[in-house]
Amino acid sequence: MEKVKIAIIHNKTPLSLKVMSELSQKLIASGHEINQTEPELVISVGGDGTLLSAFHLFNHKLDQVRFLGVHTGHLGFYTDWRDYELDELVASLNTKQEASVRYPLLDVRITYRNGKEPKHFLSLNESTIKRNDSTMVADIYIKDEFFERFRGDGLSIATPTGSTAYNKSIGGAVLHPRINAIQLTEIASLNNRVFRTLGSPMVIGSHEWIEVRLQESDECVITIDQFRLQQDEIDSIYYKIADENIQFASYRHTHFWRRVRDAFIGES
Repeated sequence: MEKVKIAIIHNKTPLSLKVMSELSQKLIASGHEINQTEPELVISVGGDGTLLSAFHLFNHKLDQVRFLGVHTGHLGFYTDWRDYELDELVASLNTKQEASVRYPLLDVRITYRNGKEPKHFLSLNESTIKRNDSTMVADIYIKDEFFERFRGDGLSIATPTGSTAYNKSIGGAVLHPRINAIQLTEIASLNNRVFRTLGSPMVIGSHEWIEVRLQESDECVITIDQFRLQQDEIDSIYYKIADENIQFASYRHTHFWRRVRDAFIGES
């Protein structure tokens, strides 16, 4: 058995703290190393939000780490193991040949009107753009070609793995995570004789990119997964499939459409 350096990221619920402690002991007893700074495998204990936090902690080392989720609540889209399956999880680390499943990420770049340095982010789920106190007006470009002028509450740009989150709640499509694409979905667009948009979600391929040029420079809110940024003097926000991707350790991998059925439909 090869020793694996493992970081455990967890939320603060009593069950997650208990599971984290038990899992650490079982991993150490099996010969693995708990290493919170230079891991090869990152295990999140909690829910999908915990795994998002783990991703952002280690997104500067995506070529070196794999991720695995242990769920301590309702079944999540990023978690293959439950809190009562720790022995099976450790046994699979010790005995099974592991492979990685790679999923696309969203590359976000913000440029400014006042000469401020651009900002760059990676998102696992989605990014949204909204104005604080009024509707947002923005020109949408796809691969540097003007597509439409949008007016409404905001825009959401999601990865396939994020398509089942906020994107779905605003009418976006559910995409299989192996599809190398991003999805643009409008949030309460205004359509009249002055403003006219497509009105339906758009799936953008890996060879294209989206540019959102804001028409007013006062403060807006941009989210990157669970993080919220108050920004002003924005010129453009660029979105594309990232060069990097996330690797999930697939010791055991639940069929994606089974996850969708279990999460949104349940037993028939």
